[in-house]
Amino acid sequence: MATLSVTAPQRSVLGGAMIIGGTIIGAGMFSLPVVMSGAWFFWSVAALIFTWFCMLHSGLMILEANLNYPVGSSFNTVTGDLLGKHWNRLNGITIAFVLYILTYAYISASGSVIQHTLREMSVSFSPRLGGLLTALVVAFIVWLSTRAVSRMTAIVLGAKIIAFFLTFGSLLWHVKPVNLLNSVEINPSYMPYVLATLPFCLASFGYHGNVPSLMKYYGKNPQIIKKCLLLGTLMALGLYIIWMLGTMGNIPRPEFIGIAERGGNIDVLVQSLSQILNSAGLDLLLTIFSNFAVACSFLGVTLGLFDYLADLFTFSDSRTGRFKTALVTFVPPIIGGVIYPDGFIYAIGFAGLAATVWAVIVPALMARASRQRFGSPLYRVWGGNKMIVLVLLFGVLNAVVHILSSVNLLPVYR
Repeated sequence: MATLSVTAPQRSVLGGAMIIGGTIIGAGMFSLPVVMSGAWFFWSVAALIFTWFCMLHSGLMILEANLNYPVGSSFNTVTGDLLGKHWNRLNGITIAFVLYILTYAYISASGSVIQHTLREMSVSFSPRLGGLLTALVVAFIVWLSTRAVSRMTAIVLGAKIIAFFLTFGSLLWHVKPVNLLNSVEINPSYMPYVLATLPFCLASFGYHGNVPSLMKYYGKNPQIIKKCLLLGTLMALGLYIIWMLGTMGNIPRPEFIGIAERGGNIDVLVQSLSQILNSAGLDLLLTIFSNFAVACSFLGVTLGLFDYLADLFTFSDSRTGRFKTALVTFVPPIIGGVIYPDGFIYAIGFAGLAATVWAVIVPALMARASRQRFGSPLYRVWGGNKMIVLVLLFGVLNAVVHILSSVNLLPVYR
């Protein structure tokens, strides 16, 4: 095991925060207004804040455990050593499932967005081809290096934030209190739909695969990495709340039923907003933003999958080794995206169930085992055992909710 003094050159917190924020703030946010339309705005915001708090601390628990291992160690190494082969096998299956299915989701989303973008220019383009080309570009960037991903993510996220505020400045200007407060419906019901939103909230705060990547980037510097996680997740929370305000304040609640019935993909939601606001300029901004949103999350998610697979298969960090890792990372989801290009909303939902294991339950168990063995010499998440129990309960609640939803035992807003 490497000594605990391993460090990397000092690098800006902003780069790491951009990787985290860019991974979180992406195409997944387009599913939120659709799946949260039953709970509506205020209950949805409460669910987002609670999820943010738990997901931030589960990420910090990964950091706490990871710091006791050599730089470059990912979940396969840490989980196997701390929790044993059975937990490691289960964790490995769920990590691979989540990151692969999210990579597939972003291939699906990128194809949809590119098709919608070119359709606005009266150009016919296959979503399958759009997803394939985007995946190849992202694969090349991830193959280059973590620094290349960080720089590209910073550029794309910066452009996305500019497009976000240009877009939602217009959206917020058009917000109607009658829509946001849902004043038209008589005796509306919200609370029965809140539980069903939690797995989607969880999936929309997924960045945990990037924690080991940040340790490779910054070395064993927990305070800087902690700041990256805090800033990146807060950035996501703030933008999510603005996004919910802009969409739910413009689209009446009953109209989300039709959006969900048409698949709930990005282009459907963008079309609905454009039709309601009847603004060509806003339609263009929404289209630009959706392109940046997909690209940003695509980069972050695939970097986490890339580093996990490199650790799992012990591929070297050479050009040849990274090429092997890139093949294993991108070929399976590309095949899925070509065969079935319209699975975005379903993929996000299933990712929430599997992410419950590796992004919530396992990190809490790892932090507990790490404290027992190492005493957390470099960093310990605040809150003691109570915080571990809270995160564990949050994970179990999400798993139960997803299972109940799968067997139609939770109400669905229709």
